[in-house]
Amino acid sequence: MADTGWIAIGALSKHTGTSIETIRYYERVRLLPAPPRSSGGYRRYGPGHLKRLSFIRRARALGFSLAEVRTLLALADQRRRPCGEVRVVAAAHLDDVKRKIADLKAMEHALTETIGRCETGSGSHCAVIDALETEADATTRITVGAGSSPRGSSADAGRASLRG
Repeated sequence: MADTGWIAIGALSKHTGTSIETIRYYERVRLLPAPPRSSGGYRRYGPGHLKRLSFIRRARALGFSLAEVRTLLALADQRRRPCGEVRVVAAAHLDDVKRKIADLKAMEHALTETIGRCETGSGSHCAVIDALETEADATTRITVGAGSSPRGSSADAGRASLRG
């Protein structure tokens, strides 16, 4: 940081590994407070901005959503940090991560099985293409009909679209 304690957005970007566009976005969505401006209109970031942006970056690197980051920042800003509430947010996120891992494992299994049914690649028959073409409509019916979003879970899509 400069002798004045203020740094420009480019320096903040380099210190945190965050792009300038992302820093501006975090300001727009009010995760990062808007900095004061110099007489020339340049943003002047202080140590608090650096600390907060580093917090945001670490939380995002752990996969927390922007809404979860906002909640964690609000909790971190409290003088008496409610660790129990932070734990609830983190535990819910961990559950989500575990679900995603399970979905990825299901997709891996479905792809491995389908690829295993492929021939050497010299013929005109392709088990992967067949599975994707013949099961596409069934996948949409299964995931939407089950009360989930049109995209459904990735595991459902992986299992349904690659059965053969």
